[in-house]
Amino acid sequence: MSRSLFVLPLLCALVSCRTETTSARVEPREVPSGSVRQAGPLLSYADVVDHVAPAVVTIRASRRVRAPQQFPFFDDPFFRQFFGGSTPRPRQNTEVQRALGSGVIVRADGHILTNHHVIDGAEDIKVDLSSRGTYSATVVGTDPPSDLAVLKINAGSMPVLQLGDSDAVRVGDVCLAVGNPLGVGESVTAGIISAKGRSTDVVGGGSFQDFLQTDAPINQGNSGGALVNTRGELIGINSQILSSNGGNIGIGFAIPSKMAQKVMTQLIGKGTVRRGMLGVGIQPVTRDVASSLNLKDARGVLVSSVTPGGPADKGGLKVYDVITQVNGKNVDETNALRNEIASMEPGSDVTLTVVRNGAEQQLHAKVGELTPEATAQQSGGGESGGGRLGVTVTPLTPDIASQLGIRRGVQGVVVQSVDPNGAAAQVGIQPGDVIQECNRQPVRSPADLQNPLTKSAGRPALLLIYRDGQSLTVAVQLGQ
Repeated sequence: MSRSLFVLPLLCALVSCRTETTSARVEPREVPSGSVRQAGPLLSYADVVDHVAPAVVTIRASRRVRAPQQFPFFDDPFFRQFFGGSTPRPRQNTEVQRALGSGVIVRADGHILTNHHVIDGAEDIKVDLSSRGTYSATVVGTDPPSDLAVLKINAGSMPVLQLGDSDAVRVGDVCLAVGNPLGVGESVTAGIISAKGRSTDVVGGGSFQDFLQTDAPINQGNSGGALVNTRGELIGINSQILSSNGGNIGIGFAIPSKMAQKVMTQLIGKGTVRRGMLGVGIQPVTRDVASSLNLKDARGVLVSSVTPGGPADKGGLKVYDVITQVNGKNVDETNALRNEIASMEPGSDVTLTVVRNGAEQQLHAKVGELTPEATAQQSGGGESGGGRLGVTVTPLTPDIASQLGIRRGVQGVVVQSVDPNGAAAQVGIQPGDVIQECNRQPVRSPADLQNPLTKSAGRPALLLIYRDGQSLTVAVQLGQ
């Protein structure tokens, strides 16, 4: 059975496009002419669009890549033996690969916020402004985990969008998506905020996610564009669509402005992003887990592993502790805890409220810094478990199984994302795969991957994978 859902970054490839007229599916409020901050009964969003549109740009990125060989059998030893080892090989040609996306002007001096995947690997970046022509852009900084990047063009007195408070956004609020979908030119669609705090990790995506979900229709090419409220404030950067067939089905995801502002400030100031980490492996508290731990409610986040010598270990955190609050703020899901810790400055103090053996207590730790090495050891408050494999995984829950079309009875952990340079990627492991066993040991949580991988002792790790209704065995050669 094929998967029913998958996530697509909103890149626009070379496709045949047709212009469609999209009408708002909400009853708008009246905004008096010349203002985007006053309310009343209403007929149009034109004033909001007039305010927002000049600050939204089109981004065209390109790079040269090797063109596919027309005669790949020249590399086949069986074929080459008939012509001798000195058979001349065809000259390797290159072709230009192009990507199309959107961006938002965030500073009057020409700084532009967009998605990392829009400009990833680009050798030439052009920015089209609606009224001021085309500019060459340079990359100020990029942050793959949040899928954000900052560009700079040599221009001044640019129109800027004011950042709104994404924390104050409520489900049901009206929003507008502005960008350049499918390369047809700047376009505006309307909808509502349909959910907050969403993560699409079950089908792939970035490492730090706290998406605003919207039913405002968006398409490929909207990546990096603006999601604004009816006051014309930027509340999100459009990033992904959830689709069953690669097209627009009206479910979009935007990086909230609060996260975007923190990342943007660090990229502009330092060119990179520093994140905090605890050094723990975590997983959701299900009803079964709550029952087994004698918890009154299925809330909080369960600690499944603690990195020896890490911040959590030094702070006294133990396996089976349930974290319910961070600095007095409730955390009820793994993604919320991961993002809360990651947003902290390395070296800062954090107070964790935990439930241990049925009793609540507070622990104090000093936040460490998230590094690639720490990520491979399950640090940073994120569900990992597959650092040596180069994957991020999460337990297979009934909800996830339903979303991915996985038959009942299948158990394991779902691959959330795959490091393109990691060992798993080399053997074709994909987001959405279910790891059922590792070295013939059952895998039911991210922590279950650790011991079998450690005991591989230089041998390839043997994984039992469930994919598209079938199980297959994959041998993965782990790095040293």
